[in-house]
Parts: sequence; structure tokens; C-alpha cells
Amino acid sequence: MKLYRALFLFLIYNVSAQQKPIETVYFDFDKFDLTSQQIEVVKNFIKTIDTSKVESIQIYGYCDDRGSDDYNFRLSHDRVNTIQDLLLASGFNQTKIVVLEGKGRVVLRPDTVENLYETRSRNRRVDLIVVKRNSFGKGVYSSFKDKLKVGDRIYLDNILFDLGSAKLTNNSKKELDKIAVLLQKQKNIQFEIRGHVCCTPEIYSDGIDKDTKERRLSWNRAKTVFYYLSSKKVSKNRMTYKGCGNKFPLKKGDNYDRRVEFLITRI
Repeated sequence: MKLYRALFLFLIYNVSAQQKPIETVYFDFDKFDLTSQQIEVVKNFIKTIDTSKVESIQIYGYCDDRGSDDYNFRLSHDRVNTIQDLLLASGFNQTKIVVLEGKGRVVLRPDTVENLYETRSRNRRVDLIVVKRNSFGKGVYSSFKDKLKVGDRIYLDNILFDLGSAKLTNNSKKELDKIAVLLQKQKNIQFEIRGHVCCTPEIYSDGIDKDTKERRLSWNRAKTVFYYLSSKKVSKNRMTYKGCGNKFPLKKGDNYDRRVEFLITRI
């Protein structure tokens, strides 16, 4: 059956490096609504999820390469909202949805693609990334949304840095904006921001910040997050920060070691 005639495709596979099963919903061209049959498939999918074992869910929308950037950003966001609304209407816990983002169109060069029709069909989609509870290890969580205790660590894989840099990426800022809103609602939580680095020889305890030329890269990353949250009205009295250098690699790849984590110090 041709791909565009498929009413709905759910693909589930394990991304072993990240331990995140991904579910994908494919859309017809220039559409963001779902048929009754597609809705039923989503509901059945939700029934198979053991929400007690789900830490969080991230929803990302995409379009094919046709049309303007502005139009496709809106369309991809509408597709994301369609899936979120259906999840919520089917009883999925809203507090577990921690990322909701329309990515716009997937840019490609049509003259370089062997099967352009199928490629475009696969780009009209919404990806649902499910993070299983404690998949990062005991006492490590992926959001501030669950009941926490002193000593728990929050690891958010959207707060990452470029190699040698302590500057926040646009994606990191978006994630921190959401965290700031949550922290305003949970004013009792106090925490330490811990910065990390990758790719540093064992003879050194920290990396070099390419902007300041200091061997304090992990400290600078933590400090950057500290002041960004402060600029979003999170009280400095609730936060401290420190650099952990290269002492605590996640062993999931260099990208995931260029990060910050949050250590809960008081509830």
C-alpha cells in the first residue's frame, strides 16, 4: 500500500543509546487532523502504556519541505497540538508532557533524493519520545514534575552545550523557560546546579572555556544556567552552582556529557 494511503502508522523501536522508545504518527499532506480510525489507534496505544513507569513524554512535529518556513512551523505545531489534545482526552497525564514543539519543515534537496514521494511522506509526522522512569539510573529523573526528595538529580537532555562553550543554545533556553515556570509553582524546592564536560583528558579536572580561556568550563556552564534562571525570576536564594568537570560521564556519548544537572538540596 502506498504510504500516503496509510491511515496511521505507529512505529515503535528502541534507541539503545538513549533508552527512549519513539512512536511516530504520519500525516497527510497539508493536514493536521486525524481520522476516527487514527484516533482509535492512539487510544489503543495509550492503553498499552504503563504510565507508572513513564517519567515524561516529548512531542515533536515536522512537515515536508514544501511551503514557507512560517507556514510549516504553524502546521507542525498544529500537528503537535492535535496529538497532545488526543492524549489528554484519552486520559494521559498532562504533567508528564514536558516538551511540546513544532520543528517546521525538514529541508532537503529534491534532486538528491531517490524516492522523493516516500521521503516527504515520512517527514510529515509527529514523534513521541517516551522517557521511562529512572531510565537514567536510581534517583535520576527527567523533570521537576514528580514527587522529589533531597538527593534526587534532575537530568534534562535538552539542556546541552556546544563543544568548549558555556553559552546556552536556543533549545536550552526554551527548556529553562519551562523549568522556571515550574519552579515558580514549587517554591519550596532548593537545588544545586551542576555543570559537566566531555572530552577532557583525565589529567585535567575540567575543560577550557573557549570564550574565557579558563579551565572552568563546567563551572561556567552551571553559572550560566544559574543566572539565566535568576533572570526568569527564580530566587538566587534557592540555587547554588558548582562545576563537576569530567568526573561523572553518563556513558551515552559526548553530547550528553556537555550538560548541567539539578541536585535537590531541600524540599
